Amino acid sequence: MSAVSLSLLLTPWSASAGQACIKQSPPHTVALLELYTSEGCSSCPPADHFISGLNEAGLGADRVVPLSLHVDYWDYIGWKDAFARPLFTERQYWLSAQGRSRTVYTPEIFVAGQELRNWRLATPAAVRRINEQPAQAQIALSAGMPSNGSLPVEVKAKASRDAALYVVLYQSGLSTEVKAGENRGVQLRHDYVVRDWIGPLALDAQGGPASLPRALAVPAGAMAQDLGVAAFVQTPRGEVLQALALPLCSG
Repeated sequence: MSAVSLSLLLTPWSASAGQACIKQSPPHTVALLELYTSEGCSSCPPADHFISGLNEAGLGADRVVPLSLHVDYWDYIGWKDAFARPLFTERQYWLSAQGRSRTVYTPEIFVAGQELRNWRLATPAAVRRINEQPAQAQIALSAGMPSNGSLPVEVKAKASRDAALYVVLYQSGLSTEVKAGENRGVQLRHDYVVRDWIGPLALDAQGGPASLPRALAVPAGAMAQDLGVAAFVQTPRGEVLQALALPLCSG
């Protein structure tokens, strides 16, 4: 298949899928921000709060896609993080290895695949530098409404070079009363928490856009207004070529 433009129309949803919302990535590069955190980590709540306030700080979805990935390596100290997955721990180690580091910690923030140590002060400038770069990949997202624990989605992407596509379901407005461990007695609040993850899906720079299966697992009790879909394209060396986030449409 020859390469085609992503100014294409996404396949219309059936009536059973509800009203779809659609979004395409802009010409500039949107920064992907990954926070590695844990409810078992006493130093993590300030980072969680920082991520929740990005939009109010002027770093909206047209500039940065924040994702909160909960790791499982602090579960042993007394509190099991219900949002943690071994996959996220593995990814944190992989990102650290791309930066020639063997150390992981929480909270740790990566922007566009690069560790950002002084994230409180350095995030706006890092995001701005990434936004100034022309995008090297294109992404189109379409999402329906959750039904029976599943969210119908369609994601199409192409890249200027060999890379991989990732798609996630994130959830905001989460709250946990921690009853053990370092944060015992603390009510923690989280936004942009990754709840489902698909990828890597290989993208061939010589081929056409890749299309993903149309289902993401929705957590029990999740409200549509708290959910969103994000996608990003990343090279085998960790460079993020483009990112895109799509909150679910209401109604």
